[in-house]
Amino acid sequence: MKNIYSLLLATALLTSCGADKKKTVEDIIATDNLELIRKKKSELDASAQEISAQLKQLEATIKVLDPQEKIPLITTFKAKEDVFTHFVELQGNVSTKQNLVIFPEFSGVLTRVYVKEGQKVSKGQILAKIDDGGLSQQVTQLKIQADLAKTTFERQERLWNQKIGSEIQYLQAKSSYEAQQQAVSQLQQQVGKTVVRAPFSGTIDDVISEQGSVVAPGQSQLFRIVNLNKMYIETEVPERYISTIVKGKEVKVDFPILGKQLDAKIRQAGNFINPANRSFRVEVEIPNKDRSIKPNLTAKLKINDYTNDKAILIPQSIISENAENQQYVYTITNKVENKATVKRVIIETGKTQGDYIEILSGLKNGIEIIDEGARSVKDGQEVKILVVE
Repeated sequence: MKNIYSLLLATALLTSCGADKKKTVEDIIATDNLELIRKKKSELDASAQEISAQLKQLEATIKVLDPQEKIPLITTFKAKEDVFTHFVELQGNVSTKQNLVIFPEFSGVLTRVYVKEGQKVSKGQILAKIDDGGLSQQVTQLKIQADLAKTTFERQERLWNQKIGSEIQYLQAKSSYEAQQQAVSQLQQQVGKTVVRAPFSGTIDDVISEQGSVVAPGQSQLFRIVNLNKMYIETEVPERYISTIVKGKEVKVDFPILGKQLDAKIRQAGNFINPANRSFRVEVEIPNKDRSIKPNLTAKLKINDYTNDKAILIPQSIISENAENQQYVYTITNKVENKATVKRVIIETGKTQGDYIEILSGLKNGIEIIDEGARSVKDGQEVKILVVE
């Protein structure tokens, strides 16, 4: 009886295993039986490893039996003459020569302030008035004395022309009149200093001293006036560019904070090399019609220092170097349909821009250069050219 039971159990297990093998992956996943799912995965992993090993054996045998399979696949591109514009990348700050803090020229009480922050003003416009401390009255008195001196001089002059009176009387009257004129002029100049005027057209950026405060020359700041129309960027350029970065060179300007780019030109290049950092100063004039560009704003500059109208550019990644520190690339010769022979060419390189480099010698316009596969070929080797669509 026990033997019969064991036989029936074995038969059931074999039947179950055969049924599992016939089930698809989807059927096994649908059972939600973790043990069954793991078992199926192990079976598939073993099958995949076996198939992979068999494929490698087949590929190795094909390479041995078929010589064509040993030829490396490459891609190529043709060297082409193009305009190469090289830029030096620098950083600069926005400045303006018309950014000024106005100080008073006269001591006294600031009796009137005629402008407010953000107000546009014209050159010569009155901004404020300082109490003159009675100077205006003194000017009036001096003018009366000057008028009297003028009348006396004119009378004495008529007498002198008629040969009446002495020369000394004439000269004294003339001297007195001129002295009174100078006194009036000097006092008027002092009174003029009590009126604060705009030195140039611009915008009042800050009213620093309030009306009623006591101000003094060289100590009290009254206003800050800025002209946002005449802006420029100032930067320091390494001395090695002294002969290539000159007045009139094109500049690409980027303001990262504003998200704004514009084209400009160098308006001034310095002639003095700073011994501290071996650099010279340049100024780049920038338009600012919308007045979004402010003083001391940071700008990124790309200054054109070199242009080649017939340059050949290639990717830097395909260039190799030999034991003699010579740079070279691989080209192709004897091209027949999609097969060719590799040829190593020594080159001389120039300036770089991004991932590309300028070729000064070694390559001619139209020559076909190996791109993909350049690191895995040898001089004189036969290659197959893969056409990339």
